[in-house]
Amino acid sequence: MALKVGDKAPNFKLASTSGEDFVLDETLQGKPCILYFYPKDFTRGCTAEACDFRDNITFFNQFEVDVLGISRDTIATHQSFRSQYELPFHLLSDKNGKVSAKYNALIPIIGINKRITYLLDTEHTIVAIYDNFFGAKEHIQNMIAKVKNLENN
Repeated sequence: MALKVGDKAPNFKLASTSGEDFVLDETLQGKPCILYFYPKDFTRGCTAEACDFRDNITFFNQFEVDVLGISRDTIATHQSFRSQYELPFHLLSDKNGKVSAKYNALIPIIGINKRITYLLDTEHTIVAIYDNFFGAKEHIQNMIAKVKNLENN
């Protein structure tokens, strides 16, 4: 069953480029966040998306919204990607795709992540979802609008 706005985001534990395991309900307890799922490090669309989140990180920081990227790449690949593009946020490795599947981010049969972004509030309730495989830049613009809207309510 697909997740929808108003659902509690499933808790999960994944390896992080921080060097420590990331557990959603512990690591970001009481904090809003953006979880963006993407297909693969170093590909054109995924690089553009990561760099766009990087270039807009000041906006998200002012609202204390953490940004986390999730793909099926290894931590070593994530570290290299993060370093090369100077990403100021951590990437999480969902090597077996189980978390991606929980978040409706796994493309069946071919087993790669699709591009889907979730905005979670302080209770980790889903307040926005943007699902568009080809619109990498649109994910960031959509999340900026949703964060602004969240603050105005």
